[in-house]
Amino acid sequence: MSQITWLGPHDAFPDPLLCADPDPSVPGLIAVSERIYPGQLLQAYQLGIFPWYSDKQPVLWWSPDPRMVLKPNHFKCSDSLRKIIRHFCQETQSQLLVDQDFGEVIRACATSARKDQDGTWITHEIMDAYTTIHEQGHAHSIGLVENGNLIGGLYCVALGGMVFGESMFSRKPNTSKIALAALSAWCIQNQVAMIDCQQETAHLSSLGAAPIARMKFLQQLQISLNQSNIEKPWNFDKNILTHWL
Repeated sequence: MSQITWLGPHDAFPDPLLCADPDPSVPGLIAVSERIYPGQLLQAYQLGIFPWYSDKQPVLWWSPDPRMVLKPNHFKCSDSLRKIIRHFCQETQSQLLVDQDFGEVIRACATSARKDQDGTWITHEIMDAYTTIHEQGHAHSIGLVENGNLIGGLYCVALGGMVFGESMFSRKPNTSKIALAALSAWCIQNQVAMIDCQQETAHLSSLGAAPIARMKFLQQLQISLNQSNIEKPWNFDKNILTHWL
């Protein structure tokens, strides 16, 4: 751990392009900090770094190799999922809400049980940090609502022409898949080349995500961050899902 930078409130992150894996025994770990300081989260994303740690740990900042990404037009919309999406679109009591209640969506992600991870990494500090950048216009939520109840969704970060997927949840089968289908359709419409999924899981692989080399990811990130024309309002509804029908 002594080779890994310990960040203070005003310290810059090491650049993963120049300082990959400072401690080879912990591949992908770039830096550590006592907490997430103001402005630090956006600085991290601009370098392809994200926080992932458990409660009562210091904040661990990662840039893994390989990196899991989803090219939006590679999203796997199976026949069964297409049928579910069609029913969701036709159901008058079902809605897709963008940025309507970011706090509720991130809390649902934090408390939902899942096979691939225990959810404890979404700490109160994480929720506060992402809520702050949501208020600044950089983090977004997609919520699926049925009869007024939140049944699934996701939250993400968007900078320039890059979208970073953070977490999904389902309170009803397949609802997180519908949310990801909506995000993928929005990305296709807005020329977003890829959605960062961070780490490989079987669930993400089944939906079309695949690992790429860290260097390739970081190179694409720099191209995407310069696409300022992608900065568009996040105001779509469930009609965006017709892309898959």
